[in-house]
Amino acid sequence: MDYLPMFAKLEGRPVLLVGGGEVALRKARLLLAAGARLTLVSPTIDGAFNEFHGRFTHLAERFTPDHLAGHILVVAATDDLEVNALVYQSANQRGLFVNVVDDPVRSSFIFPSIIDRSPVVVAVSSGGKAPVLVRLLRERLESLLPRHLGGLAELSGRVRGKAKQVLVSLSDRRRFWERAFASNTLGSLVEKQDWQGAENWLNEGLDKAQTEVGEVVLVGAGPGDPGLLTLKALQQIQQAEVVLYDQLVSPEILDLVRRDATLVSVGKKAGAHSVPQEETNRLLVEYARAGNRVVRLKGGDPFMFGRGGEELEVLAAEGIPFSVVPGITAAAGATAYAGIPLTHRDYAQSAVFITGHCQSDGKEPDWQQLAATNQTLVIYMGLMRSEHIQQQLVSHGRRGSTPLAIIERGTQASQRVLTGTLNELATLATQAQSPSLIVIGEVVALREQLAWFGEQGSALSDEFGSTDLKLVSLA
Repeated sequence: MDYLPMFAKLEGRPVLLVGGGEVALRKARLLLAAGARLTLVSPTIDGAFNEFHGRFTHLAERFTPDHLAGHILVVAATDDLEVNALVYQSANQRGLFVNVVDDPVRSSFIFPSIIDRSPVVVAVSSGGKAPVLVRLLRERLESLLPRHLGGLAELSGRVRGKAKQVLVSLSDRRRFWERAFASNTLGSLVEKQDWQGAENWLNEGLDKAQTEVGEVVLVGAGPGDPGLLTLKALQQIQQAEVVLYDQLVSPEILDLVRRDATLVSVGKKAGAHSVPQEETNRLLVEYARAGNRVVRLKGGDPFMFGRGGEELEVLAAEGIPFSVVPGITAAAGATAYAGIPLTHRDYAQSAVFITGHCQSDGKEPDWQQLAATNQTLVIYMGLMRSEHIQQQLVSHGRRGSTPLAIIERGTQASQRVLTGTLNELATLATQAQSPSLIVIGEVVALREQLAWFGEQGSALSDEFGSTDLKLVSLA
């Protein structure tokens, strides 16, 4: 470790800044934001320093070693190499910490890249070796850290004393705070900046900390590619204590779940419901009643043929708190990766999503409406009834020559796309494996121009190696 990270309290303490240009201005902003009693030495200064009028002392003269007297820290930010060298040498002789901007060799301390969510402050540094890399890391962290993180820290500070009194055990306090910070209820109050409501919620949580009920978060995992997870979905699965997941959730996404979480497969897959829905409902209630933070992880979007609404009805009846994180549904994700737009001005003005499963009462969908032209028909879980679907659509007026695609394991590295016509649906379906999505409509023909994921000649083909099969017309 080349540098020891430290956070220095500069409030009211004397700091010397040598230089009066744009670089010095940036350092002045940082030092004044930290409350430093700043003295600036430079024959002239940039007019932009007027924004700090009255907040620093300006000595309109060239730097001499005598200027260091009484200061605890010094920064050299001039474009004069001789002046910078003199500042460094003089500060070193007096045992002062010194920073020469953009010159790590002549610096006993450096300014890190800062993410400010005061009182939470995150600092990142490469010791001056890779500033662009540090900037990229800072941008990533900025996007990950909530905007109101500082206010949340201030809030927890006000409640911390009561938490120590109510929860004597350190482990109990840690568990309380982990759950509180991960709670969607608290997050919602903080997002609305309802600080009083958030404080009341924390205090109420302490009053019933020993008998608290957990909560369930219904999370959409998307169609398979972990890069398509929403930021909020990633946060939820990394905070969960228990995760109940379907077979449609890809292994790459399950790898992102926190390591100490309990993983429970409730393996739903077309034609193979290894765990009845009633048992899944019972497990959700049981784990939440035990005080756990539970994530119900579903492939795609939980409200798109995922029975998410049914599970939430059970939780509502049991009085268990819940929330929902939407996901990218397979119809949107898989078609995009296959180069098939769902709508197109010249071919399809609407898109219809249906499930290939029969309704419990055996009632058929409105095939006349589904067979309409100028629309894209997307069928989930339709492989097992492909022959019936083909017959109904053709008999109700959809042309047998209508382009068709079956997208297998859409968006994943092993994605495979079979293309043909509606007349060939039943034959194509015998070559596909679940999970697959059936797409019917003239927009499928655009795949020849728009396919990009894993195609020959694509920069992604070697890495992902997905395949594309086309069934030659049987006519």
